[in-house]
Amino acid sequence: MDFQVVVLAGGTCKKLLPLVSKDVPKALLPVANRPVLSYVLEQLEISNLKDLIVVVEGEDAALHVGGWISNAYVDRLHVEVAAVPEDVGTAGALRAIAHHLTANDILVVSGDLVSDIPPGALAAVHRQHDAVVTTVLCSAPVSGPTESGSSGGKDKIKKPRRYNIIGLDPSKQFLLHIATGAEVEKEIRIQKSILRAVDQMEIRADLMDAHMYAFKRSVLQEVLDEKDKFRSLKEDMLPYLVRSQMKSEVLLNGAPQAKNGNEKVSSQNNQAVLSRILANASTPSFHDLYALSNNSTLVQRIHKCCAYIASESRYCQRLNSIQAFNDINRDVIGDASHLSGYSFSAHNNIIHPSAQLGSRTTVGPHCMLWEGSQMGDKCSVKRSVIGRHCRIGSNVKVVNSVIMNHVTIGDGCSIQGSVICSNAQLQERAVLKDCQVGAGFVVTAGSEHKGESLARK
Repeated sequence: MDFQVVVLAGGTCKKLLPLVSKDVPKALLPVANRPVLSYVLEQLEISNLKDLIVVVEGEDAALHVGGWISNAYVDRLHVEVAAVPEDVGTAGALRAIAHHLTANDILVVSGDLVSDIPPGALAAVHRQHDAVVTTVLCSAPVSGPTESGSSGGKDKIKKPRRYNIIGLDPSKQFLLHIATGAEVEKEIRIQKSILRAVDQMEIRADLMDAHMYAFKRSVLQEVLDEKDKFRSLKEDMLPYLVRSQMKSEVLLNGAPQAKNGNEKVSSQNNQAVLSRILANASTPSFHDLYALSNNSTLVQRIHKCCAYIASESRYCQRLNSIQAFNDINRDVIGDASHLSGYSFSAHNNIIHPSAQLGSRTTVGPHCMLWEGSQMGDKCSVKRSVIGRHCRIGSNVKVVNSVIMNHVTIGDGCSIQGSVICSNAQLQERAVLKDCQVGAGFVVTAGSEHKGESLARK
């Protein structure tokens, strides 16, 4: 397909403290006991997109991610791991590795995306329309991440959020308007040139940017060079390209375009450009019809911004907050278990053959108990993930929680809606609700914590 893929894997995101650390960057956070990055790499492999650059923020994080990829994907993918400075933003990360980009089209995917949307479908739509940019949009989950709140208590009610304001043409193939971030709350302002070009526009507030994009490389590199203040693909790059699509000032097809309406283009060149545009589209888009109905200079001064709207049945979430970490882990061992890559038992759970359960201990549906872990007597696990080689005492209750590897939990502990990082220890009768416990932290015997982040200083 001649696509080059860039996976933006992040680094040690501050919003995910204390889950992330210098030893566990964001890309390696576990989702159903697999690094979150593996979900993106698997989808790319299925779509036969195997030439990848994985961009990681920070040298140490890049070493950890690179080491894991080398072991897990040897002889399966061609991966180059590139380290970039921390906190440069998604556009800044692309700018830092732009000299590595050589293919005609670039597929950019967020490394924290857990989804079953096929990247190959995005690539096909992008090529079909000869677009400058194509973005994947998916249904915004009504029960998705909230600004705050428990990961699992029944008394918590999640409310829908507005992720973006999207304007689409009647065919729902082309982006006419996009507002993200702070712009969502402002008045909707549409470029006059776009309104003149299309008879009607559908405004949607129920779609979410999946952080999966296809770009024409020549345009991507030019905008990154010229707009050196752009930090975000979603909030800077994409809105800029959408706003300017009917009066393009960017390179198209490798040649500089006219930047004002006074410059003339010969009729012969005009027809050649128009023929190429129409030949690349199965049916003329509103861009093409607009060019035909106006003076000749406009033929060369348009570009197409396309949307691929995923089916509502598709799963699409980003692991970009602690709440999202909890939600995704719960989903991947629950309603979205097809993403896990595991075979679930008749009880709709997974208990590794090497795990050991005490007398009258129950592991309910939508649970995972992984390799070498041991549980004492009269324990109860509901809607939770337990990692490798954990030691859990008797009379322990675990609900809606994620327990990572090598965690020790004493008798009589109660854990609800919480995340316990690797090598942590909970002494006898500790009670946690809606907490995060950092790697190696010791929760003292008999202590009770609610809504706290507990980590070593």
